[in-house]
Amino acid sequence: MKFWASSLRWRGVAAGLVWLAMSAVASAQTPAEFYRGKRLTLITSASVGGGYDQYARLLAKHMPRFIPGNPSFVVQNMVGADGIRAANYLYKVAAQDGSVVGGLSRNNGVAKFYDPNNAAVQFDAGKFHWLGSPQQEIGLFILRTQKGAKTIDDLKKIEVVVSSTARNSPTSIYARMLNALYGTRIKIVEGYGGSQEALLAVERNEVDGHVSGGSSGAFRARIAPWLKSDAAVILQMGMSRDAAFPHIPTAIEIMPTAEGKQLFEIAFAEQVMGRPFVLPPGVPADRVAVLRTAFDAAVKDPALLEDAKAQNMEIDPVTGAAINALIDRVYGAPEAMAARLREMAR
Repeated sequence: MKFWASSLRWRGVAAGLVWLAMSAVASAQTPAEFYRGKRLTLITSASVGGGYDQYARLLAKHMPRFIPGNPSFVVQNMVGADGIRAANYLYKVAAQDGSVVGGLSRNNGVAKFYDPNNAAVQFDAGKFHWLGSPQQEIGLFILRTQKGAKTIDDLKKIEVVVSSTARNSPTSIYARMLNALYGTRIKIVEGYGGSQEALLAVERNEVDGHVSGGSSGAFRARIAPWLKSDAAVILQMGMSRDAAFPHIPTAIEIMPTAEGKQLFEIAFAEQVMGRPFVLPPGVPADRVAVLRTAFDAAVKDPALLEDAKAQNMEIDPVTGAAINALIDRVYGAPEAMAARLREMAR
């Protein structure tokens, strides 16, 4: 028995030494050597066929051409807890050598900010290496004008009703923030099954408008006829103005106080993240740099842009460094301001 126990111990030590040796060899490789012919894994938190999955497969198809060593990607779907499951896996379980990339939900980066006591969140968003996002979201406040309200300032005097999916969704949170910080009189009706149902309520005149968290191709196609008759976009919900509505201000721009501007900047952080891709925190710096460069090149590549256009996919990229900096700003917000935003988001 002693012999077998001793033998097993030595086998364990030997296995450990082999693993260390292999790790040392891998870490000594240049990125080109490491990635040469390698099959990389892209884990997306979305189900097959959804918007996030679509962007993951677009990236998996085009990004390898810009990675030295000409590797390939295989996409794996890891659905659960609105992206939290995949984020936890990337942070705690996935290989930390640059062979695994993750595609998360845009709210994952700020999940711990809004709910610091959420035990399900087992990752530090600031420690991920964010590759970037091929798309930034900009929401639109669409309003029918039959009540006489045509601008955001009109809503300080005229009460309007908007449709929303749920209390904790941007469609409700942004409207409540406008009421609290700008003095609008927006009544929110919640419980619609999704953005298309919420827009159908506008179409049927059940409500006066809708404050969207994003503006997909389907969303824009739905509202386009309205904008030619009795509806208007009166405000944009994002860090910058959408090129399609250059004369319509953002919520940040209209805020009368510095606090209001900063609160909306924090709230819009997930808009900038759009469809984010990340690397686990332990990936070596030279491989992070190579993959970030490859990502930035891929989302500007004519072949990817043509492919995206054929699939009606918006491309408006943001860099990983910009997302990391944005997350640092969010979690560095003064506690009193963070508490106020959390209260408005509940």
